[in-house]
Amino acid sequence: MKGNRHLVFHIHHCRGIGLKGIKRLLETYQDLHAVLELPLSKLQQITHATSTNVETFYKDLHSFSSKRYMQLYAENNIEWITLFDDDYPVLLKNVYDPPFLLFLKGDRKLLRFSPKLAVIGSRNATSYTEKVLHTMIPELVKRDVVIVSGLAKGADTIAHKEAIRSGGRTIGVLGGGFQHIYPKQNVDLADHMMDHHLLLSEYPPYIKPEKWHFPFRNRIISGISDAVLVTEARKKSGTFITADYALNEGREVLCLPGSIYDPLAEGTNSLIQEGAKMVLTIEDIFSDLRV
Repeated sequence: MKGNRHLVFHIHHCRGIGLKGIKRLLETYQDLHAVLELPLSKLQQITHATSTNVETFYKDLHSFSSKRYMQLYAENNIEWITLFDDDYPVLLKNVYDPPFLLFLKGDRKLLRFSPKLAVIGSRNATSYTEKVLHTMIPELVKRDVVIVSGLAKGADTIAHKEAIRSGGRTIGVLGGGFQHIYPKQNVDLADHMMDHHLLLSEYPPYIKPEKWHFPFRNRIISGISDAVLVTEARKKSGTFITADYALNEGREVLCLPGSIYDPLAEGTNSLIQEGAKMVLTIEDIFSDLRV
């Protein structure tokens, strides 16, 4: 499927139809070479794009220099993986809406490591999250658990740093391209992870993060993980959305309970009430990960 693999890369870089439009093309044609022969009217019918956007896509489809970008990425140690590759993460492939292409920078082998625990929580994480992760992550590292998170401020940053401090391995999933690390305060952390751990993104390196990217990328955080640990979360927050993705993907959701008077415990307590596993000791996580 090498030809399809390269065409996925090519189509992914074409403007105009977005990820949903590209997904519709992939679902319609097993052999993506057929897409190159489609007229504008057929492309619009399949992708549901506006006439202006489909014209932009058509122009890029027949003019974008894929080989030049492949070479440029290789020169900058940026790898990429598609749904057609044998080493695409099996867990991620089986979620409802898997990304058809992922960009990687760092230690690609970490994708094959198991088990992986996603650690998510509030961007306004309190000392409660910090204390729990400072205590638990070193114990998880001793059992060779890979820590996955989203490089956001708060719980994500704490999780990545604790994994690194403990001599463990960590994977960060970005909401934009590698050239636009967000938040800026985590640029040094991201650089370290690119050199010694692993960063992932479904967006080309030059794409700036948009607000809607972050809840959407959360399906990747939970999708590559065996289980998800939620530290603190408000209801209807991005963290709550990630936990919802995890439940839909059949992942075990583990939650730290909190005070009924604490707004940052509303989400975790609610998830526990709905059937998520309550974490009181590190053994609760060990048993779920079977480590």
